Amino acid sequence: MSNTGPDEPQGWSIPPRAASAAGQPASGDGGLPERQPAAPGVTGPEAPDDARRRKMLLIGGIAAAVVVIGVIIAIVASQGGDDAVVLPTPTASTVLLPVPTATVAPVPRAATTAFAAALPTTVLQYALATSAPEPTWVGAGAIEAYSESYSDGGTAKVVVVAGQWETPEAAAAYAQQLVAAIPAMATAPAATPSSTASASATAAAPAGFPVSGDVTAAGQKVGTFSLVDAGDGTGIAVWTNGSSVFRATAPIADLRNVYAAYPL
Repeated sequence: MSNTGPDEPQGWSIPPRAASAAGQPASGDGGLPERQPAAPGVTGPEAPDDARRRKMLLIGGIAAAVVVIGVIIAIVASQGGDDAVVLPTPTASTVLLPVPTATVAPVPRAATTAFAAALPTTVLQYALATSAPEPTWVGAGAIEAYSESYSDGGTAKVVVVAGQWETPEAAAAYAQQLVAAIPAMATAPAATPSSTASASATAAAPAGFPVSGDVTAAGQKVGTFSLVDAGDGTGIAVWTNGSSVFRATAPIADLRNVYAAYPL
């Protein structure tokens, strides 16, 4: 028998444990793991006080920036000058009222000449009510002439005297006589309680009379016109168109429109 001790188990090989140089256990299975160095750029967790202080500084900076921006906006808004916002100018619009038309039927005209047939049977809201030859104008040299009245179906009326002359020169000379014969506007009386109603009616008369100018057709002058306030609530228009002469008496408020709407 051998005195070397018990036989070692078959197939097992246990290497000897090595000691550290200082007599301490070597690092490995029996020692504590060594502390690993921190990775570059990675810091440890911050202390709670440092995180709170940084958050408060961030909030304070944002609030200060908002206040500064508000002050700048207020200063710019309070200053006028060239930087002020210019609002667009509203565009004026024109309201066009419908052209008035006659509500009563015109009477037939007895005259059948070409000149008479060219005369209108309605002028705006006025319809032909009577038509008859005008001997005074014929005696003054007209080839033919007619005195015609137009009614709106109520109390307002328009009277038109129309005549045909041989030449435009003869027509112009007679029109000048008609204008010269128009009575001047009467002087307004002193205001009294009894004249209040008539004064208010006269005040409604449009301004801008008398007025005169040329009558044109296709850009060419064919005659002249004169519009005069008669001073009694009516107005008188005298105009020529070639060798024709016209004299219209209408309510002063309608005089311009009647003259403009008359087709000759």
